[in-house]
Amino acid sequence: MTETYTHSVKFFTCSTLLLGLLIGTAPAARAQRELSGAARTELQLQQLEVTGSVLMIGAHPDDENTALLAWLARGRKVRTAYLSLTRGEGGQNLIGTEQGDAMGVIRTQELLAARRVDGAEQFFTRAIDFGFTKTPQEAFDKWGREEILSDVVWVIRSFRPDLIVLRFSGTPRDGHGQHQASAILGKEAFSAAADPARFPEQLKYVRPWQARRLMWNAFAFTDEQRKEAMKLPGRVEIDPGAYNPVLGYSYREIAGMSRTMHRSQGMGSPEPPGSSKEFLTLVAGDAPHHDVFDGIDLGWSRVAGADSAGALLAQALAAYTPEHPEAAIPSLIAARRVLQGLTDPIAVRKLRDIDETIAQCGGLWLDAAADRPELEPGLKFSIKTTAIDRGPLPVTLASVSVNGSAPAPPAPLASNEPKTASFAEAVAAGAPYSQPYWLVDAKQGDRYTVPDQTLRGRPENPPLYQATFHLELAGAAIDITRPVKYRWVDHQRGELSRPVVVVPAVALTMPGRALVFGSASPRTVEVRVKSTGANDSGSLRLHAPAGWTVEPAERSFQMKDAGQETALQFRLNPPGADSAGLLQATATVNGRDIDVATEPVSYTHIPPQFLFPPADSRLARADIRTLAHNIGYVMGAGDEMPEALRQIGCDVTLLTSTDLAEADLSRFDAIVTGVRAYNVRPDLAANTQRLLDYVNQGGTLVAQYNTVANFNPTDGPALDHIGPYPLKFNHDRVTVEDVPVAFLEPSSPLLHQPNVITEKDFQGWIQERGLYFAHEWDPHYQPLFEMHDPGEKPLKGATLVTRYGKGAFVFTAFSWFRELPAGVPGAYRIFANLLSAGKSE
Repeated sequence: MTETYTHSVKFFTCSTLLLGLLIGTAPAARAQRELSGAARTELQLQQLEVTGSVLMIGAHPDDENTALLAWLARGRKVRTAYLSLTRGEGGQNLIGTEQGDAMGVIRTQELLAARRVDGAEQFFTRAIDFGFTKTPQEAFDKWGREEILSDVVWVIRSFRPDLIVLRFSGTPRDGHGQHQASAILGKEAFSAAADPARFPEQLKYVRPWQARRLMWNAFAFTDEQRKEAMKLPGRVEIDPGAYNPVLGYSYREIAGMSRTMHRSQGMGSPEPPGSSKEFLTLVAGDAPHHDVFDGIDLGWSRVAGADSAGALLAQALAAYTPEHPEAAIPSLIAARRVLQGLTDPIAVRKLRDIDETIAQCGGLWLDAAADRPELEPGLKFSIKTTAIDRGPLPVTLASVSVNGSAPAPPAPLASNEPKTASFAEAVAAGAPYSQPYWLVDAKQGDRYTVPDQTLRGRPENPPLYQATFHLELAGAAIDITRPVKYRWVDHQRGELSRPVVVVPAVALTMPGRALVFGSASPRTVEVRVKSTGANDSGSLRLHAPAGWTVEPAERSFQMKDAGQETALQFRLNPPGADSAGLLQATATVNGRDIDVATEPVSYTHIPPQFLFPPADSRLARADIRTLAHNIGYVMGAGDEMPEALRQIGCDVTLLTSTDLAEADLSRFDAIVTGVRAYNVRPDLAANTQRLLDYVNQGGTLVAQYNTVANFNPTDGPALDHIGPYPLKFNHDRVTVEDVPVAFLEPSSPLLHQPNVITEKDFQGWIQERGLYFAHEWDPHYQPLFEMHDPGEKPLKGATLVTRYGKGAFVFTAFSWFRELPAGVPGAYRIFANLLSAGKSE
């Protein structure tokens, strides 16, 4: 039976939705698909008896110790969370071409996927991962030390952990400066969170909180570090290798599953059974003797007025059997009555957990689904709620409502029969798009701008719509909330769901992040327009900076069907002299200007995501010449270099395994191996000699950086060197993007042909100079440049060149994969010279 209710829905404010979530998200509401049936229910019942909590602090996605998180959350049953200072925006992408903001969105979702496996929750600060840094001071200078400290304090006050675990030590032992910064801030926040004089503006929402103790999870990546960890005073030893018979895995095995979710970083991990020791040592607070929770009350006696709840919840667990989970419900309801009306945050959160556990034990299935995933402002659509009683106890659906709307009337639920209701909704005409909340406002350097205090720390946006089910069973009333999602069936992957989002009436796709003109010749640029709904019509205008002209100034479009796409072409004329600026696009549909692009992010291991950056492309006009026009490119870990090279007139062919093994390579003026290509392409290693023969016969081979780890692909032959003569590289890098660069061989043809390279060409670079430099090389190689981070030794291994036979080989560790797609003119000019190395005199 379906009943229909019509109303116009007003959006909840983010503050309203999140204030309750900040007190605590019910783990039962986010139960894992990996843990179903009896295991899931028993775990929920066990967690209800435990009131303790632990917060782990690190710097990046994949810094967390997933084995420790799984042992805490699924073994000790404490509420567990990981606070990552950043979203990993500066990381490299092994599965696609996304960088920056989009990379941060991917890694955020990968962390959430990992947490769904290991059972922990996830938080962030406003800090942006700006790339590798060697000192914590650079991180503090770029982030704002007090601002990020306030975010750490906010998460501690909101989450209220008994134990805080630092992933790093706060010393140079940690390596990465952001690693060090996470521990330094964690130590300071341990005390600051309890001081009402620190960040008093937060006390409108939370109270000061003093964790019982602060510990360091002494990581050990080498035998020497493991020996050091064994000698730490006051250390506590735990074993995540312990087996959990309810789950069927050890916590270390669960950790491998969790860590594998970091697919963009190539973190596929083993799941080894057996003992695996972890060590924690005291940093601050009272010292434990044998257990990390020594002296911490993990039961219900810590909550005023809730003493009897613990015994009742123990009775519920004792009554539970896999065949009759409903036997636990009477004791759960009794415990619920004890907690009702209590204001302690633990009681408030656990009350929601009890409701979820009652629903689980009662076999209730509750869902809310929209009839479409993407909604444009002003659109009318429908939401269907479904309630099914699959258990033996009679249940009445007292009411169901969406975002506080007029509820559907009460109705008993027939056994295993769906009870549905339909709600006719209307998106407000001025509704904002579903931009990730941390990207809504302009950044402040390397820190996100998030004016709403209650949003800070949250991993993602709250759902746009939520359905609340009010249910009566066994003499009690419970409330269950479900986010409204869109469900569909993929013929390969089965039933899937995704968040419902508000998007523009038309999605604009710009011709690229940057458009680089190496001459004054005009170019046709194309903006793609895709309709969200049916019968969308409007116009598109391009705005160019002074000195640039666009023809025509405006084009109209009309699309009959939803999802229809069209490409609108414009002629862009650059100036004769060097110039830079922005090409901006504005579409007008139904009287509303749309000046944002739509950037979908779609991978099978995370839900679909959308970003709405400004609809603009960076423009750069500079004289860029190249002697190499026909380029073969070996894609590595995914980058945007091929398209960047096409912008300066190169014809780029992506080389397949067959091409490397069989094609006539002599047709290429130059061949380029992409970033990490030798790490991820065993076919490249297998055909190294063919590439060197190509060089010997007159070609140019440009090899970009590879990482030291996994340099020789395990399923390919061993590779002694990537060039004609031996060279070795290590972790040397220059992280400051604007440090001076010295020219070691000023007369080298590669600094003069076809472009004359000067210090100016190293201006305007982003994030870093380069990474994984060569540190030893055969005398045949000629280093071209020298540079170093402040206070460090000079490095000469950024670019090495040698003649070999009739051709030339170039090893280069500059971060071309960042600089060229960002439209840095000088980087283009230098790279064009490297491509031309074999033709330079």
